[in-house]
Amino acid sequence: MATQHLDLEEQEQLDQLKAFWARWGNALTWLAIVVLGAYAAWNGWQYYQRAQATQAAQLFGEMQAAASANDADKVVRVLQDMQAHVGSTALMNHARMLAAKTLVDAGRDAAAREQWQALMKDTDDQGLRASAALRLSALDMQAKAWDQALNQLKGAWPESYAGLMADRRGDILQAKGQASEAVQAYQQAYAALPKDAAYRQMVAVKLNALGVEAKE
Repeated sequence: MATQHLDLEEQEQLDQLKAFWARWGNALTWLAIVVLGAYAAWNGWQYYQRAQATQAAQLFGEMQAAASANDADKVVRVLQDMQAHVGSTALMNHARMLAAKTLVDAGRDAAAREQWQALMKDTDDQGLRASAALRLSALDMQAKAWDQALNQLKGAWPESYAGLMADRRGDILQAKGQASEAVQAYQQAYAALPKDAAYRQMVAVKLNALGVEAKE
């Protein structure tokens, strides 16, 4: 009797399982496919990201070597390779900064400007943007494009760049012949720069040259 009861109980469980699978089996199968597919896609994306990062690091190393050798032509070639193959990586914008500096040293200001402008457009890194803005304003100063140089500095910048931005505005305003406005900018720079920063003394010298004492 016990065996017969157990057989009937097992049969009932089996029937319940069949009924459950008939109702939900298709949905569960598709759910499993979606989950496994998402997991495979995530693994694939992680592998792709690692491969991209590795390739970007290798190319950036080549660029550093070319920049150290002042080989602007090779720097440009490596930069083009990076843009073609690892353009979405974080190192891309650092590569633009390094390439632009090398191009300026080689007297290729227009090409350098293109890289800094591309960086300003593409990156959300405010430190990199601020560095590029300062360098673009320096190029504009060399061209005596004073208003354009000032426009490069407009915007909200990280607090750590406030002193440098104000100092550059002072340089531009002084070059324009606007001495009183330059003094105001230099005073802002002096106040914003860390007290132990060596460059702060340079700002004080600029103020002294304009007949003004630096204020804390």
